[in-house]
Amino acid sequence: MKKTAIADTLKATSYPGRGILIGCSEDGKNVVTAYFIMGRSVNSRNRIFAEEGEGIRTQAFDESKLSDPSLIIYHPVRCLEDGTIIVTNGDQTDTVYDLMAEGKTFEEALRTREFEPDDPNYTPRISGIINVEDGRYDFAMSILKSDDGDSDYCIRNTFTYPGCPAGEARFIHTYMEDANPLPSFEGEPEKVTIAGDIDTFTDTVWESLNEDNKVSLFVRYIDIATGTYETRIVNKNK
Repeated sequence: MKKTAIADTLKATSYPGRGILIGCSEDGKNVVTAYFIMGRSVNSRNRIFAEEGEGIRTQAFDESKLSDPSLIIYHPVRCLEDGTIIVTNGDQTDTVYDLMAEGKTFEEALRTREFEPDDPNYTPRISGIINVEDGRYDFAMSILKSDDGDSDYCIRNTFTYPGCPAGEARFIHTYMEDANPLPSFEGEPEKVTIAGDIDTFTDTVWESLNEDNKVSLFVRYIDIATGTYETRIVNKNK
């Protein structure tokens, strides 16, 4: 698979939609995860990320402009008691959290869900999970999408990784390009290069997202040896 710099990948389209990145820092010491949201409508753009416990939630920036919370207000990031980190683009975060707490697997939890009911886009549900334990880590990524816009069929793909080389990550996003209707992501998660410390990486991702459409960004660097972490949140609305 061709590997590209994350900045080049993000700049290649004005609207990748929502995206999840998971990989390893350039120095090999940290698991890196990032999640961003974008928006084309007033309702979608009227959001911020706010910390909640060890995770984050989306919330309206201006409550008076919130017209439909159903697909835009959710917990993108939650952490299980064992430190497992769940990152998704919708309320399936809660589904994964609740069912894994009951002993189900990541894949089993997501079999209970499908793509979003936003005809005609049928936005894919993308999800990631990270396990850090005993100085090692692994992760998985999932996409639930319609069969080329046919809402009668939900395609479920899960990709598992035993880690990755330093300075490398996998990246999955909801849309291939800005169009009407929006075309769902295709293929396996893209292989991208990442560089720098948490602040450098955060700046790179934020500055590479389309200025008109970007809304919020979450970045976390997790120390592989200790499990401790640093978090950055950037909101366009301030």
